[in-house]
Amino acid sequence: MPRIVTVAAAQSGPVSRNASRKDTVERLLTMMRIAHRQGSDLVVFTECALTAFFPHWYMDDPRELDQYFELEMPSQTTQVLFEEAARLKIGFQLGYAEQVGQDGTVRNYNSSILVNKTGQVVGKFRKIHLPGYHQNQTHHPFQNLEKCYFDIGDLGFQTWRLFGGVVGMCICNDRRWPETYRVLGLRGAELILLGYNTPCHNPQFPEMDSLVPFHNLLCMQSGAYQNGTWVVAVAKAGKEEGVTQLGQSCIIAPSGEVV
Repeated sequence: MPRIVTVAAAQSGPVSRNASRKDTVERLLTMMRIAHRQGSDLVVFTECALTAFFPHWYMDDPRELDQYFELEMPSQTTQVLFEEAARLKIGFQLGYAEQVGQDGTVRNYNSSILVNKTGQVVGKFRKIHLPGYHQNQTHHPFQNLEKCYFDIGDLGFQTWRLFGGVVGMCICNDRRWPETYRVLGLRGAELILLGYNTPCHNPQFPEMDSLVPFHNLLCMQSGAYQNGTWVVAVAKAGKEEGVTQLGQSCIIAPSGEVV
């Protein structure tokens, strides 16, 4: 018997650096409601969906950096997302910046959570393959300071039984490496959910700019095909704080085809 799950890929436009968390959550709620009206069982949001993608600029004030991180999930501001999901009976995947205390040390992660149709968190992933730099690159038109702002994820690649199948998660640069899909595949993943923020321009290798959309699809299509899994990839698009984002959100079948 076929198992049918309807998934909404909630591609986002730019989020202003000064946007309030409340306004950004309202945008997510609007997309969730649209997904529900279209009969979706699950809506997938982008990487760091609650804020502008702040690793694109340098901050040397820890207080300024901390404002982009969530100390708990759900938080007072995001609780409405979970309540609405429960009311609509729709699941969601949400990417966000997470700050936690571990063994007396503050850790910052690029994280995503998987939420069921009753508004309960059932899974969490923390990004493992962090791209970019540890230090400010003053000669670049914009930054990628994920190595500076985030710790390497410590939860591994896990899967969860949900929506009638086996679901896994990864985030952005994780999608570029075959090990990501292989580990998830060995854990039975039938559906991989991922958010990303990918610029159209590579400041370090500008000669590669024309290959950005090709490589984006190549890594995900090959991962889906080689491991017999669906991939739902959701991006930010448009020009955000001077950085033009690729977009190119897609849903990929186990055949490797973009459907």
